[in-house]
Amino acid sequence: MGMTITQKILAEHAGRDFVEPGELIMADVDLVLANDITGPVAIKEFERAGGKEVFDKEKIALIPDHFTPNKDIKSAELSKALRDFARKHDITHYYEVGRMGIEHALLPEKGLVGPGDLVIGADSHTCTYGALGAFSTGVGSTDIAFAMMTGKCWFKVPESMKFIYRGKPAPFVTGKDLILFTIKDIGVDGALYRAMEFSGEALKYLTVDERLTITNMAIEAGAKNGIMEPDEVTLDYVKARAQKPYKIFKSDDNAEYCDIREYDVSKLEPQVALPHLPENSVNISEVGDITIDQVVIGSCTNGRIEDMRMAAKVLRGNRVHPYVRMIVIPATQEVYLQMIKEGIMEVFVEAGAAVSTPTCGPCLGGHMGILAKGERAVSTTNRNFVGRMGHPESEIYLTNPAVAAASAVKGKIVHPMEVIKNDI
Repeated sequence: MGMTITQKILAEHAGRDFVEPGELIMADVDLVLANDITGPVAIKEFERAGGKEVFDKEKIALIPDHFTPNKDIKSAELSKALRDFARKHDITHYYEVGRMGIEHALLPEKGLVGPGDLVIGADSHTCTYGALGAFSTGVGSTDIAFAMMTGKCWFKVPESMKFIYRGKPAPFVTGKDLILFTIKDIGVDGALYRAMEFSGEALKYLTVDERLTITNMAIEAGAKNGIMEPDEVTLDYVKARAQKPYKIFKSDDNAEYCDIREYDVSKLEPQVALPHLPENSVNISEVGDITIDQVVIGSCTNGRIEDMRMAAKVLRGNRVHPYVRMIVIPATQEVYLQMIKEGIMEVFVEAGAAVSTPTCGPCLGGHMGILAKGERAVSTTNRNFVGRMGHPESEIYLTNPAVAAASAVKGKIVHPMEVIKNDI
């Protein structure tokens, strides 16, 4: 019997030749991640357990990104706890405000994750790095404390589901649309504690940024991890950034999957996830007349440079609707700087959008765009749960960046082709 890419990475890190789904293993980790919300909890557990030293100061990343720049006293104290621990243990990969970014965009950008790695993070969207051929998953803060002490974590080897995407996506159909459509098909618990392995020729038309969006949202289907086998596009991205050696794994031809699904994406429209679940996706042509109050472009899902380029492409020559707030949040400082260099920042500002420093901000109802009762937002984030972005009687509609930008112009949810003024 062969193994999937997920099984192979777990076996390698457990010092085994073979692991099978359902098996409990202890494995070495390549990187341990925590942020300003989850990090302080892990630090308390680390100290309560008598931890004196971290296992490897080079293999821990501490990134204050959720409520930063600090929005109040409580968030300032959380960030201080992270900073004090980083200073005490001389953590190499601590990124302060001004150098930080949203964690799941920053780590790939910095070359801290690569093919074959095993990465854990005290954040559910740690599954993002699977787009680079890594096994990455979210864990609890107590697991992070244990890993910071020992460099190890336990896992139950997941079953794997395979998703094969055929065809070439139409203009303005992105990785975000592929994953929203997939979640609609299988439901928010359709991959519960399973690995979602993404493949097919359609992926070659997607940038690494789009692929990271797909694996980022594997957790929205309940998956343990999302993953893709590295191809030339992946390796071009990794080679330009990698700070350490990496190892490429591929699934065996005779690997077993608990489910295999195929989709023809050539006929797919941009998707809109209606409140209040990511599985409530519909074709944009089916949305109807839905007026909006706010647009958010950013997050660990869609705050990278390709997302900003796409939004600016739609927004160029247009103005944000007078009764819509458009908030743009670059995922990292590098993205922010690239936006300036390419004139993207000018496009947003001239259109009437507000541009923020990197932060998770409104995605989790933190700051920088909280919704009032009855307000509706179009957002490129990953979750549209009740109260996720503010008042429990507000509404969130998930889309790709092009749809979000077009909706900001019209004041209602529309296809980008309704507003675009430049050649596609």
